[in-house]
Amino acid sequence: MTAETKKRFKTIFNRLRKERPVAVCELTHQNPFELLVSTILSAQCTDDRVNKVTPGLFKKYPTPQAFVKAPAEEVEKSIRSTGFFRNKAKNIKGAAEKLVRNFKSKVPDTMEQLLTLPGVARKTANVVLGVAYGIPAGVVVDTHVARVSQRLGFTKDSDPVKIEKVLMELMPREDWIYGGHLILLHGRYVCKAKKPECEKCIIADLCPSKKLFLKK
Repeated sequence: MTAETKKRFKTIFNRLRKERPVAVCELTHQNPFELLVSTILSAQCTDDRVNKVTPGLFKKYPTPQAFVKAPAEEVEKSIRSTGFFRNKAKNIKGAAEKLVRNFKSKVPDTMEQLLTLPGVARKTANVVLGVAYGIPAGVVVDTHVARVSQRLGFTKDSDPVKIEKVLMELMPREDWIYGGHLILLHGRYVCKAKKPECEKCIIADLCPSKKLFLKK
């Protein structure tokens, strides 16, 4: 990691911070368990869609014990519109069972323990640790964060773990929670997958990919 790369990232980050001083998780939740389930549901699905599904879902199944007792078919039916509903239902029920069996129904607050839950990889674990517990164990890397990091030229990798490592080197630890969500929201609302809005992007002049999209 060169000093020039770190300097460029800092300039980009400071501009994004000025534009969006508050950057938070947009998944609606009341407690760590609801956040865990919502984050599992958000895989390849919009937060907006998840937020439409979860009020009814948590009314039916407010606790890990309730998900354990629920028939898989009923959980699948409740989350069908989020996509990949069979696998998500399996993971949610599996995670709930492990929480009840191994963690006294409480969502753990360490990366090591969270990664033992079905359906939980580093992205989900970082969301839970950062948002629910305020623990900066790493940087959230979803499809938006990956896309923005690639387009800005900070990585060529598609592996979320490798991208996270780069971002952890570029950001001080105290910015990991906020910074991950800041980049995520920039990707969601400005640097969009199909048609990035380069004309209104506050960091367009520092983006090596801008010329690729302005021609379209």
